Amino acid sequence: MSVTLRPAAVEEAQEALRGHERVLARGAGTKPALSSPPEGTVTLEVSGLSGIEDYDPEELTFTARAGTPLGEIEAALAENGQYLPFDPPLVAAGATLGGAVAAGTSGPLRYRSGGVRDFILGVRFLDGEGRLVRAGGRVVKNAAGFDLSKMMVGSAGRLGVMVELSFKVFPQPQAWATLTVDCAGLDEALALIGALATASFDLEALDLEPPGRLWLRLAGLSDAMPARLERLEGILERSGERLEGEEEGALWREVRDFAWVGGDAAIVKVALVPKRVRELEAKLEPLAVERRYGAGANIAWLAWPAERSAQDLDELLRSLDLAGVFLTGSPPRPMVGTHRGGAFAQRVKSALDPSGRFPEV
Repeated sequence: MSVTLRPAAVEEAQEALRGHERVLARGAGTKPALSSPPEGTVTLEVSGLSGIEDYDPEELTFTARAGTPLGEIEAALAENGQYLPFDPPLVAAGATLGGAVAAGTSGPLRYRSGGVRDFILGVRFLDGEGRLVRAGGRVVKNAAGFDLSKMMVGSAGRLGVMVELSFKVFPQPQAWATLTVDCAGLDEALALIGALATASFDLEALDLEPPGRLWLRLAGLSDAMPARLERLEGILERSGERLEGEEEGALWREVRDFAWVGGDAAIVKVALVPKRVRELEAKLEPLAVERRYGAGANIAWLAWPAERSAQDLDELLRSLDLAGVFLTGSPPRPMVGTHRGGAFAQRVKSALDPSGRFPEV
C-alpha cells in the first residue's frame, strides 16, 4: 500500500525523509508521470509548504515555498504589473512552483524570454540525508561558482526535496497581440521559422501547429502594436488573422495548459531543433498523434494516445536519436528516447543522495 506524508513545516519534512529508505517529493500531482512513486517509495507531498515569503516588486524578485500554487504567485505578481517570464504550464490545473522546477517545464513565452532555468535565483532543499542545503540566493547578483540551483531544474525529485525557491520576474508588457498565419505546408512553415529566427524583429512566442499554421505573439506598447503587426506581415510577405485583448490572452493560456490535448492522451515533451521536425513529423503523422511545436520548433509537445504504449514512443524517439519525457499518463518510466549526460548527473546525485533515498527517473 502506498504511503503519503504531508509535512506542514520544513522540520517535519526532514523527520519524514530521515524516517524512510525511499522517498519521492510531490507537489500538486499535475504531472503524475514524474511524481508517481515506484513500489516501496513513500510520497512526500510538499503542498503544505506553501506561501510567498518575500516579494520585492522594485527588485523584480520573489521567494516562495515550493508547494505554492503558481496561480497564487501569478496573482500576486499581476497586482504589481509583473509576471513569470518562463510562462509555466498547467497553472489552471494547480501546478506548484516546486513542481515546475522539478519538471523543468516552461510555456510558449520561453521562445524569447528563456526557460525556468534562466529565472531561478536560488533554492533551499533537503538532500538525501535530510540536511537543509541552500544554493544561490534571493537576489539577482550572487557569488560566482557552481550554480546548484539550476541543477534542480528538471531533476524530478531525484536530487532533493525542494522547500523554498527564489526567482526574478519581468514587468508586464502594456499590450499583447497575436498573428495567425497559414502556410502551404510544413516546408514553408519551417522556412518562415528560420527566417524569423534571424530577422531583426522581437517575437514573444512562436508556435507551429502542423502541418502549416504559425502562431506568432508580440508584446509592447499599445500605440506601436498596429505598426508592428504590419511590419511582421511584411517580413512574412503575407497577411494573417489578428487577435488582441482577452481573446488573445485566453488563447495562449489554453496553449500553455494543454487544452488541445483531448481524452486520456498523455502529455509528452520532446526536445529537438527545427531541422529535425520533418523527421519527427514523418513518424508521427501516420499515427495521427495530436502535436504542437513550441519555442520556435525547439520543443515538440505530443498528446500520446492512451492506447499506444510508452515503449512504442521510446522506440520511435530512439530511432531518431531524440529525447522525451512523459508529464502525464502512467508509463513504466517517464524518460523515453535517447538521453545523454548521465555520468555527470550521476556524480551529482551520488554527492547529494549517497544512500540512494531518492528514486531514479
